[in-house]
Amino acid sequence: MISYKKYYSIKPEFHQKDHILEKARKALLSPIPHITDAVALQSCGDIHDYYSNGDYWWPNPETSDGLPYIRRDGETNPHNFNEHRILLRRMRTNLVYISAAFQLTREEKFADQGVRILKEFFLDQETCMNPHLSYAQAIPGVCEGRGIGIIDTLHLIDVPFAIEVLHASKYMSEAMYQELKNWFRKYLGWMLTSPNGIAEMNEKNNHSVCFFLQAAVFALFTDNEKIADFCRDQYKQTLLPQMAADGSFPLELARTKPYNYSIFVLDNMVSLCYLLSKPEDNLWEYTLPNSAGIQTGLDFLTPFLLDKTSWPYRRDIMHFDAFPARTSFMVLAGYTLGRQKLIQLYESLPLETADEEARRNIAIRIPWLWMV
Repeated sequence: MISYKKYYSIKPEFHQKDHILEKARKALLSPIPHITDAVALQSCGDIHDYYSNGDYWWPNPETSDGLPYIRRDGETNPHNFNEHRILLRRMRTNLVYISAAFQLTREEKFADQGVRILKEFFLDQETCMNPHLSYAQAIPGVCEGRGIGIIDTLHLIDVPFAIEVLHASKYMSEAMYQELKNWFRKYLGWMLTSPNGIAEMNEKNNHSVCFFLQAAVFALFTDNEKIADFCRDQYKQTLLPQMAADGSFPLELARTKPYNYSIFVLDNMVSLCYLLSKPEDNLWEYTLPNSAGIQTGLDFLTPFLLDKTSWPYRRDIMHFDAFPARTSFMVLAGYTLGRQKLIQLYESLPLETADEEARRNIAIRIPWLWMV
């Protein structure tokens, strides 16, 4: 995996070790999730193809069969097919806690289970997920899949870091390591060349940010420096220009959940800076001619995280009380830039959130795995 030397104002180390080990021990006892555990009856693909419905799409009240679905921005339809999302996130979460526990303890039981999870979810012929998202965020009566569905695999950005930890164990052969790289190589290729992938790449809000964050992680994991450079250029040319001079993201503020989306997009922009910054090309310091840069974005949002009552925009239509939650940018930016207030905020927030929307919007489960 391509890596760049990280520079920290404060030395990072694993926090909440007891919590990580408790979660890892529970994960050892949990059934291994597979994409094939849930059959999507409306999918045009097979049991190995990921499927989901668009969040904000509801049956049409003016038609007898409810088709075509209609959009209600910010209002999640609880009856949409969500099982593959849940299975993918459960796999990711169990995997990263188990991998972190192995990193902390070197106990073989953690490595053994972590490698089993990877093998069954990505490689085994009977249970694997195919490396594409052609049927993600489908809309009944409208389309069988959309480019913006690629945001559903944002949680996979944790997986290569877990793989690198487990690669050091006796349970992962070099052949398996290369097979896993090949899965992500194929998925990255699909993202970059498919109509859905190209559409998502060219979105103008948090979707394009999440596309390039995934592409950056998968490119680094598969040693594709050319695509890593492409992601770095796109950060400067298309992603950062989404930010206004004051550090806000107007496209996110215009949504029905402006607080949630402002946190979400900044979180993923910070992850891009963390991943792609090099001594000779430091994205943490890069600014546009209007002075917008990642530190401007942190300056804008941090006061509203520390004192939510000062938020001057409208309340989110749903889940407003769920935020802020522990989010990785508080750690990655806090340690890299020496922003103690962000680190202290992270430590002050609950270890876990019970809110489904908040869990879904936290892309990195254990930021310390990214920092080892």
